[in-house]
Amino acid sequence: MRIVIINPNSTSSMTGAMLGAARASAPDLQIDGWTSRDGPPAIQGRDDGAAATPPLLELAKRAEDTGADGIVIGCFDDTALEQVASSVSCPVVGIGQAAFFYCALRRWRFSVITTLPVSVPILEENIARYGLTPITGNVRAANVPVLDLEKHPQRSAARILAEAEAALDSDPIDAIVLGCAGMVHVTDFLRARLPCAIVDPLEAAAGCINWLATGKAARGRGARRA
Repeated sequence: MRIVIINPNSTSSMTGAMLGAARASAPDLQIDGWTSRDGPPAIQGRDDGAAATPPLLELAKRAEDTGADGIVIGCFDDTALEQVASSVSCPVVGIGQAAFFYCALRRWRFSVITTLPVSVPILEENIARYGLTPITGNVRAANVPVLDLEKHPQRSAARILAEAEAALDSDPIDAIVLGCAGMVHVTDFLRARLPCAIVDPLEAAAGCINWLATGKAARGRGARRA
């Protein structure tokens, strides 16, 4: 089964980090990573999401045309998720969507630690649209620009940790969801320091798409036997 992770921004190093996390989580899948060269360098707010949408839709169609069995949108905002899912016939998963529903399936109440305040209302709206507000503590911003996650990793990790600790102190939660694809670099750092579950959205998306792809294969085998 071949899965394509599409990074809607133009930062190829972020694509590589996402690809590494997804492959480690689903080693039995063929997973490719594509970077949207015509997208913004980072997606921080609605304007960036709107700018990223047209090239993202083109890449999704190309992925389907080249035989992808599933597509992962590699932005925690779930940029253009519904538009992409409506434009192709293969399963499409957003990494934010996957992380939220992973928590729901584990019956975990969660808070989200994202990058900048501009992303908070987008994520809150997504959570509400998915019907998961009742199990959400808060969506919190660590005041870390997306590109600083790579440029200043130690400083960024310290800020994310501080916000996660604040969430544990004041939000009645079972899990922290990392609210940016670029936070793959801090997953192990937080897991070594916090007593709660740390949900990496790439791991959640890889597991989800693996399940969807396996189900598709099983249905195909059943059809052939019939």
